[in-house]
Amino acid sequence: MESCDNRWEFYICIMQLSPKVLKWLLRCYPPFFFQRIWVKKIYPDFQQMDIKISKSILNRNLNGTIFGGTIFSSVDPIHTLLLDQIFKRKNIKKTVTWLKSAKISYLKPAAKHLVFTVKIDEQDVQQALEEVTKFGKVVREFEIYIYDQAGVLCARSTNEIYIRDLSRPRVAGTTVNVPES
Repeated sequence: MESCDNRWEFYICIMQLSPKVLKWLLRCYPPFFFQRIWVKKIYPDFQQMDIKISKSILNRNLNGTIFGGTIFSSVDPIHTLLLDQIFKRKNIKKTVTWLKSAKISYLKPAAKHLVFTVKIDEQDVQQALEEVTKFGKVVREFEIYIYDQAGVLCARSTNEIYIRDLSRPRVAGTTVNVPES
């Protein structure tokens, strides 16, 4: 294992997880567990995750539909966790990933269970790796589409993810330009 200078860096160094361990950590994570957000599968390359939000008495609003906050909570950490694990496997071990900003549009009431898949394309991974290697950080936007059991689009989220390589020194005044898609 690589040398870590302090406790913070130690935790960053050791957080390379298997898909199965991460899946169960998220299933037991209180904001997911109590809102009935269930990670169904994390793929071995960490480029895809399948999630289900079960409608229950714990996440139902006065209208009998799933709370918007539950839907928002389900999309909040996903890209950051997947990208962090991808980067660790690409030998960028000391990273920090954050959700920099997010926007969600509720398109239809979520009257039934919801499902969605988060997929990160190989091209996005390669571009992000190039930017982190060149600039020490990257900012990327990803969209998530959330459907009900009948396949009706209920919500759309846009998440802006920030990733920094902590093994590189910070340079004041540097910015990363994110190309428009």
